[in-house]
Amino acid sequence: MSNNTVSLHRVLKASPEKVYRAFTDATAMASWLPPYGFLCTIQQMDVKKGGAYKASFQNFSTGNSHSFGGTYLELTPNEFLKYTDQFDDPNMPGEMITTVSLRKTIAGTEIKITQEGIPAAIPVEMCYLGWQESLEKLAKLVEPEIPDA
Repeated sequence: MSNNTVSLHRVLKASPEKVYRAFTDATAMASWLPPYGFLCTIQQMDVKKGGAYKASFQNFSTGNSHSFGGTYLELTPNEFLKYTDQFDDPNMPGEMITTVSLRKTIAGTEIKITQEGIPAAIPVEMCYLGWQESLEKLAKLVEPEIPDA
Protein backbone atom coordinates (compact mmCIF):
# COMPACT_ATOMS: atom_id res chain seq x y z
CA MET A 1 0.00 0.00 0.00
CA SER A 2 1.34 3.41 -0.87
CA ASN A 3 0.42 6.46 1.18
CA ASN A 4 -3.04 6.95 -0.31
CA THR A 5 -3.68 3.75 -2.29
CA VAL A 6 -5.08 0.34 -1.40
CA SER A 7 -4.80 -2.76 -3.56
CA LEU A 8 -6.82 -5.91 -3.01
CA HIS A 9 -6.77 -9.32 -4.62
CA ARG A 10 -9.12 -12.24 -4.14
CA VAL A 11 -10.50 -15.26 -5.98
CA LEU A 12 -14.26 -15.76 -5.76
CA LYS A 13 -16.04 -19.02 -6.50
CA ALA A 14 -18.44 -17.37 -8.96
CA SER A 15 -18.51 -16.43 -12.63
CA PRO A 16 -17.20 -13.06 -13.80
CA GLU A 17 -20.74 -12.29 -15.01
CA LYS A 18 -22.17 -12.73 -11.52
CA VAL A 19 -19.38 -10.70 -9.88
CA TYR A 20 -19.75 -7.91 -12.45
CA ARG A 21 -23.51 -7.85 -11.85
CA ALA A 22 -22.83 -7.36 -8.12
CA PHE A 23 -20.93 -4.15 -9.03
CA THR A 24 -23.58 -2.87 -11.44
CA ASP A 25 -26.88 -3.65 -9.68
CA ALA A 26 -27.92 -1.03 -7.10
CA THR A 27 -29.62 -3.48 -4.74
CA ALA A 28 -26.62 -5.81 -4.83
CA MET A 29 -24.15 -2.96 -4.22
CA ALA A 30 -26.16 -1.73 -1.24
CA SER A 31 -26.01 -5.22 0.28
CA TRP A 32 -22.26 -5.88 0.06
CA LEU A 33 -20.40 -2.57 -0.32
CA PRO A 34 -20.78 -1.08 3.17
CA PRO A 35 -18.37 -2.45 5.77
CA TYR A 36 -19.84 -4.22 8.81
CA GLY A 37 -21.86 -1.86 10.99
CA PHE A 38 -22.93 0.35 8.09
CA LEU A 39 -26.01 0.54 5.90
CA CYS A 40 -25.86 1.72 2.29
CA THR A 41 -28.41 3.58 0.23
CA ILE A 42 -27.88 3.97 -3.51
CA GLN A 43 -29.63 7.14 -4.66
CA GLN A 44 -28.50 6.98 -8.30
CA MET A 45 -26.71 4.43 -10.44
CA ASP A 46 -26.38 4.96 -14.20
CA VAL A 47 -23.88 2.26 -15.17
CA LYS A 48 -22.45 3.48 -18.47
CA LYS A 49 -19.34 5.39 -19.52
CA GLY A 50 -19.90 8.93 -18.28
CA GLY A 51 -22.83 7.80 -16.12
CA ALA A 52 -23.01 8.88 -12.50
CA TYR A 53 -23.74 7.22 -9.21
CA LYS A 54 -24.60 8.60 -5.77
CA ALA A 55 -24.66 6.66 -2.50
CA SER A 56 -24.44 7.08 1.25
CA PHE A 57 -23.21 4.98 4.17
CA GLN A 58 -24.94 5.23 7.53
CA ASN A 59 -23.24 4.15 10.75
CA PHE A 60 -25.86 1.87 12.30
CA SER A 61 -24.61 2.53 15.86
CA THR A 62 -24.58 6.32 15.73
CA GLY A 63 -26.94 7.11 12.87
CA ASN A 64 -24.33 9.40 11.30
CA SER A 65 -23.98 9.15 7.55
CA HIS A 66 -21.73 10.34 4.77
CA SER A 67 -22.52 10.54 1.10
CA PHE A 68 -20.32 10.12 -1.93
CA GLY A 69 -20.59 9.73 -5.66
CA GLY A 70 -18.73 9.62 -8.87
CA THR A 71 -18.64 8.90 -12.56
CA TYR A 72 -18.02 5.70 -14.50
CA LEU A 73 -14.88 6.22 -16.60
CA GLU A 74 -14.50 2.80 -18.27
CA LEU A 75 -16.64 -0.33 -18.39
CA THR A 76 -16.00 -3.66 -20.07
CA PRO A 77 -18.88 -6.01 -19.16
CA ASN A 78 -17.78 -8.94 -16.98
CA GLU A 79 -14.14 -7.79 -17.06
CA PHE A 80 -13.42 -4.22 -15.94
CA LEU A 81 -14.79 -1.15 -14.17
CA LYS A 82 -13.09 2.17 -13.48
CA TYR A 83 -14.87 4.97 -11.69
CA THR A 84 -14.30 8.06 -9.61
CA ASP A 85 -15.28 8.43 -5.95
CA GLN A 86 -15.68 11.74 -4.18
CA PHE A 87 -17.06 12.45 -0.73
CA ASP A 88 -19.58 15.26 -0.30
CA ASP A 89 -17.87 16.20 2.99
CA PRO A 90 -15.51 19.15 2.35
CA ASN A 91 -13.22 17.76 5.10
CA MET A 92 -12.46 14.81 2.78
CA PRO A 93 -11.50 16.58 -0.45
CA GLY A 94 -10.14 15.04 -3.59
CA GLU A 95 -11.17 12.49 -6.12
CA MET A 96 -10.38 8.81 -5.77
CA ILE A 97 -10.11 6.43 -8.71
CA THR A 98 -11.28 2.86 -8.20
CA THR A 99 -10.31 0.16 -10.70
CA VAL A 100 -11.86 -3.32 -10.66
CA SER A 101 -10.44 -6.08 -12.88
CA LEU A 102 -12.15 -9.46 -13.23
CA ARG A 103 -10.55 -12.53 -14.82
CA LYS A 104 -12.11 -15.96 -15.27
CA THR A 105 -10.05 -18.71 -13.64
CA ILE A 106 -10.46 -22.43 -13.11
CA ALA A 107 -11.67 -21.66 -9.57
CA GLY A 108 -14.08 -18.86 -10.53
CA THR A 109 -13.12 -15.20 -10.81
CA GLU A 110 -9.93 -13.44 -9.86
CA ILE A 111 -10.76 -9.91 -8.70
CA LYS A 112 -8.20 -7.13 -8.35
CA ILE A 113 -9.23 -3.76 -6.91
CA THR A 114 -7.12 -0.63 -6.64
CA GLN A 115 -8.37 2.56 -5.00
CA GLU A 116 -6.11 5.58 -5.45
CA GLY A 117 -6.28 9.10 -4.03
CA ILE A 118 -7.76 8.24 -0.63
CA PRO A 119 -8.26 11.51 1.32
CA ALA A 120 -5.68 12.21 4.02
CA ALA A 121 -8.47 12.26 6.65
CA ILE A 122 -9.03 8.51 6.11
CA PRO A 123 -6.34 6.20 7.50
CA VAL A 124 -5.35 3.96 4.59
CA GLU A 125 -5.31 0.91 6.88
CA MET A 126 -8.96 1.56 7.83
CA CYS A 127 -9.89 1.86 4.16
CA TYR A 128 -8.12 -1.45 3.50
CA LEU A 129 -9.95 -3.14 6.39
CA GLY A 130 -13.26 -1.74 5.14
CA TRP A 131 -12.61 -3.18 1.68
CA GLN A 132 -11.70 -6.55 3.25
CA GLU A 133 -15.09 -6.63 4.99
CA SER A 134 -16.87 -5.56 1.80
CA LEU A 135 -15.17 -8.36 -0.15
CA GLU A 136 -16.22 -10.91 2.48
CA LYS A 137 -19.81 -9.74 2.01
CA LEU A 138 -19.39 -9.82 -1.78
CA ALA A 139 -18.26 -13.46 -1.59
CA LYS A 140 -21.29 -14.35 0.54
CA LEU A 141 -23.51 -12.78 -2.09
CA VAL A 142 -22.02 -14.21 -5.29
CA GLU A 143 -20.65 -17.61 -4.28
CA PRO A 144 -23.88 -19.44 -3.28
CA GLU A 145 -25.64 -21.26 -6.11
CA ILE A 146 -29.30 -21.14 -5.12
CA PRO A 147 -31.70 -22.86 -7.52
CA ASP A 148 -35.08 -21.33 -8.30
CA ALA A 149 -37.75 -22.72 -6.02
